[in-house]
Amino acid sequence: MADTETVYSRFARRIGVALDALEGAGVLPAGIDRGAITIEPPRDPAHGDLATNAAMVLAKPAGTNPRWLAEALAAELAGLPEVAGAEVAGPGFINLRLTDAAWLGELRAMAALGPDYGRSALGGGATVNVEYVSANPTGPMHMGHCRGAVVGDALAALLEFAGHRVIREYYVNDAGAQVDVLARSVHVRYREALGEDVGEIPEGLYPGDYLIPVGRALAAEFGDRYVAAPESAWLIPFRTRAVAAMLVMIRDDLALLGIRHDLFSSEAALQAAGKPAEAEAWLRAHDLVYDGVLEAPKGKTVEDWEPVALPLFRSTRFGDDQDRPIRKSDGSWTYFGADLAYHYQKAQGADALVDIWGADHAGTVKRIKAAVAAMTGAADGKNGGKPTPFEVKLVQMVQLLRDGEPVKMSKRAGTFVTLADVVREVGKDVVRFTMLTRKPEAQMDFDFAKVVEASKDNPVFYVQYCHARVSSTLRKARVEGLAPSDAGLVLLGAEELALVRLAAQFPRLVEAAAAAREPHRVAFFLGDLAAAFHAYWNLGNDRPEKRFIVAQDSRVTGGRLFLAAQIGQVVRNGLALLGVAAVEEM
Repeated sequence: MADTETVYSRFARRIGVALDALEGAGVLPAGIDRGAITIEPPRDPAHGDLATNAAMVLAKPAGTNPRWLAEALAAELAGLPEVAGAEVAGPGFINLRLTDAAWLGELRAMAALGPDYGRSALGGGATVNVEYVSANPTGPMHMGHCRGAVVGDALAALLEFAGHRVIREYYVNDAGAQVDVLARSVHVRYREALGEDVGEIPEGLYPGDYLIPVGRALAAEFGDRYVAAPESAWLIPFRTRAVAAMLVMIRDDLALLGIRHDLFSSEAALQAAGKPAEAEAWLRAHDLVYDGVLEAPKGKTVEDWEPVALPLFRSTRFGDDQDRPIRKSDGSWTYFGADLAYHYQKAQGADALVDIWGADHAGTVKRIKAAVAAMTGAADGKNGGKPTPFEVKLVQMVQLLRDGEPVKMSKRAGTFVTLADVVREVGKDVVRFTMLTRKPEAQMDFDFAKVVEASKDNPVFYVQYCHARVSSTLRKARVEGLAPSDAGLVLLGAEELALVRLAAQFPRLVEAAAAAREPHRVAFFLGDLAAAFHAYWNLGNDRPEKRFIVAQDSRVTGGRLFLAAQIGQVVRNGLALLGVAAVEEM
């Protein structure tokens, strides 16, 4: 990465130098925590280019008046060569106006950093485990999995760009009843492959045609050995091979979206290794598991509910509304019991955990957060008593529409619309970008007609068209013997500098989005930048002197082409974080 500061990082450093000067002059006491100081654009652009809350943050611990401190800090900052004005607003905010030269310098920084513009050291190399998708291995990926897959993958890329080491993980739920159902479903297809007329697939089994090749493979491997054999003879080998086949299918489906994982962790392997039992022993040793009886479920009476003593985790100590069983009455692990051990295992190799879950799992968030808090520090003082940071991001389902009408289910898949079918119809880039055009906790409609519509109302098209316009302009310029040149930057006016100011927000946007674990912010920013670029482009329709290529004025043209090239670079950098291609033409 080139050793070039961006405007926000530079002014963060310069504010730090100004505060050091105030400390040296005795205006501020030494050693005050500056971690909450921010540098950002003012809410109203008329107030200036940058705003800082430094005086507001430091005044109380310094025992002084925030406005008075702001005046002292503003006086220090006003002396900087890049500052055209420093004003105190309200109770102590400082608004800075930068010189045009400062913004032209930022444009040069974009060119110097290129694909690294916006890259940050915010994460400090800390390891974040991001678990996403984790669909049951019982069939191909469907659109119910798509949104979480894209959100998780974009978040992983964003965190890496912001200076974290990222582990992308998929948790394979291969120890529950659903994989036994899968094995039984495959046994039907196995018999079918050997010539038996199996008729309708029995209710409760998976009916999809995607299991036919698995049945054929088993028939080729085993012949008729298990046709009439008892279930106990074939359940485990059929389950093992069926899960393996489903994981191949899942990996292939995810590859269509450009998604890969570093780890596929098996729940069955976790249990075989005795990890849940180890977790239970540890929890009992720290008085966090006890044998108790759950309250009767609502609506149940003594006549139709029998209380049973179960090992209960004291999740109420950590904010949950009731203690939770980690084993069932038959001694097998509850989903929570296995999940508790799995998260503890993940925490051993990471500094922070992020799970991307479907919104239908909202009810389990409190208990698993309680478990992570208990087992990673809060119970026995590990990490200074601080648990491993752990966040769960809930993602709402997507409703598929075609011209405004709900899409009928796919016959080939059995009961759902496959991700592969959707990607093949509209393309990876459309699917990925669309999944990030709304906050993940908000409901989303995916209309096949609208997502490929060539209009400004389609954010996917609008952003990609922005980059295509830049590319087209630069190609045309080359044909005419023209090229971007920073020699003409001094001729850029207010409209052009407004574009620079907006593009210059990308580095701070990356840090804010990474800190909040919200990759959709990148898509929102790209939409704003594309809208601003198209608006400037449209100026040239009525005002020829505002076009990027101005006849007989190579200096102005060179400066504007330099501007266009950097807008294109910022768009490329943002799209790369979303896993979306920056197209050259449309």
